[in-house]
Amino acid sequence: MDAEIIIVGDEIVSGYTVDTNSAFIARQLETVGLTVKYKTAIGDVVERMEEVFRTALKRADVVITTGGLGPTDDDVTKKAIVKVFKRNLVFHEEILEDLRERYARRGIKMPAINQNQALLPQGATFFPNKNGSAVGICIAEQGRVFIALPGVPAEMQQIMTDEVGPYLKGLKAGQAVKVTSLHTTGIVESKLAEMITPQLKLPAGVRLAYLPAYSGVTLRVTGVGETDDDAADRVAPVLRYLESVCGSYIYGRDDDTLEAVVGQLLKDNDKTLAVAESCTGGGLGMRLTSVPGASAYFVGGVIAYSDDAKINRLAVEREVIDKYGAVSEECAQAMAAGCRKLFESDFALSITGIAGPEGGSEDKPVGTTYIGLASAHSNYARKLSLGRTREANRARAGYAALELLRRDILDIK
Repeated sequence: MDAEIIIVGDEIVSGYTVDTNSAFIARQLETVGLTVKYKTAIGDVVERMEEVFRTALKRADVVITTGGLGPTDDDVTKKAIVKVFKRNLVFHEEILEDLRERYARRGIKMPAINQNQALLPQGATFFPNKNGSAVGICIAEQGRVFIALPGVPAEMQQIMTDEVGPYLKGLKAGQAVKVTSLHTTGIVESKLAEMITPQLKLPAGVRLAYLPAYSGVTLRVTGVGETDDDAADRVAPVLRYLESVCGSYIYGRDDDTLEAVVGQLLKDNDKTLAVAESCTGGGLGMRLTSVPGASAYFVGGVIAYSDDAKINRLAVEREVIDKYGAVSEECAQAMAAGCRKLFESDFALSITGIAGPEGGSEDKPVGTTYIGLASAHSNYARKLSLGRTREANRARAGYAALELLRRDILDIK
């Protein structure tokens, strides 16, 4: 079964809103064995929506749209649906009563315009919306399934997870899918492929995908079988092979994040961490504190952006900066040592670099970055040569610092 995702909204087409919905939907569809063949974005124009909906229904078994189900005049998805399926809108009292109760619980009188959300295409079933007022709409006929979901991400995600996923899985009875992601960092996609490809043998029904991001490359293994156990059995030997050839670069699976993995290592070893940041401007500290319970091991950090801040806050000697520069191995080591002393932590990480797009030189081009690590037993720094994009350089530097600490704790050379 093939699927098509259609994102509705002038704000999406114009670029004022970034589409994250289609990525979430595609991932959910993969877990039930549906392959997304097309993704389309369309503005809030009924005639164009009709054309796109009809085209999608001709080439996909399942069509999922998001957006345009609200109560205002610019929400016209239902108008396009009834034209495509040649149906009238029918009033559903139970939907209206649920809306009234929701508003009453909040002590707010329901706006009369919200009554429009109780109108659904004749013969359609609906999926409850626990986070909002627009229900999901489902029309199944002639071997095709058309589903319309609200565009608000939290609402779409709840309906997709709780309602649409199980519904579609039921349609695909007799086929099970197992998806496992191995997260790597500190190695580029092409190098991974060189390591993996020579001896890789994929069983029938198993696919391997390389998914690069700022944090590293995710190896996604998808297996399709007759049962859950069958799908898992097909995937298992591939996972074992990947772990055998690139295990030192793998930091986690599925929902694991590098910051959470490093945090758990610190917690398990009863160690604390502090950070000293220059070019990342607090990004590393923010990443660490995004993990619930980080206070058990993360004690604090310093954003030492200027040379004076490095000298006055982190006790970096002025001679080090004058001789080697603020972006240097020596400065990174001094920042880490000063940070560890300041916070009395077991470990300290430092980052100093040229994020760009300006500020580089022939000797130190944009992207030149040094990561420092200080502990009771060592104080060293590593040089990175990143790219020319400021956002990417800052993000990659943060992940590189976490990976340096992970390898130090685990004694991975």
